[in-house]
Amino acid sequence: MRRALVTGASGAIGAAICRRLAADGCEVIAHAHRNLAAAEALAREIGGRAIAFDVTNAEAATAALEALVEEAPIQVLVNNAGFHDDGPLAGLTPGQWRGVIDVHLTGFYNVTRALVMPMALTRWGRIVTVTSVSARLGNRGQANYAAAKAGLEGASRSLAREMGSRGVTVNCVAPGLVESPMSEGAFDEAEIRAHIALQRVAKPEEVAAVVGFLASDAAGYITGQVVPVDGGMT
Repeated sequence: MRRALVTGASGAIGAAICRRLAADGCEVIAHAHRNLAAAEALAREIGGRAIAFDVTNAEAATAALEALVEEAPIQVLVNNAGFHDDGPLAGLTPGQWRGVIDVHLTGFYNVTRALVMPMALTRWGRIVTVTSVSARLGNRGQANYAAAKAGLEGASRSLAREMGSRGVTVNCVAPGLVESPMSEGAFDEAEIRAHIALQRVAKPEEVAAVVGFLASDAAGYITGQVVPVDGGMT
């Protein structure tokens, strides 16, 4: 049984990814930072386990991940931890900029760096990072978020080149608008009809399905790619 770690598992997309990977036969480790209770409830539901650490804290992340790897390598890593702290760039505080960049980019570095070589030693691995349509299209008030997500896509393409000879694929999934308890009623229906070809927002399970495919044996010849899950968003 392959072991999978999903960061940011307490949110709607992260939880859906955990459920999908568990259904596909992985032993799933659900990560959270502030909302460990949600990750623990999810772990009980899917027969996995939960873990908590701050992805931006290199020492804490390394200690937690090295303890996991001592048991057995993680062969599927889904980098999903993230958040947004919006505002026009001219009004963004240094804390708003650094906070978003650190969770996404530094978090990616801290987690992936600790797991990638043990993964490579097994000669099989899947790294999937959840980015956003904002990396490609941008979005008003989200310069920090769009920059972070675009950075993840660039880092993933580079890592794909580094790890391809070791049997490790590295890809990104870029959702558009996705249903969640926090976003209920937040989407403008006229904007959805005007800018999304499918004229609806995605379900978290639809994002998780693409992550599950990229984490499977069937996707063994796909690497360095960004797969949009945005319903044809423009």
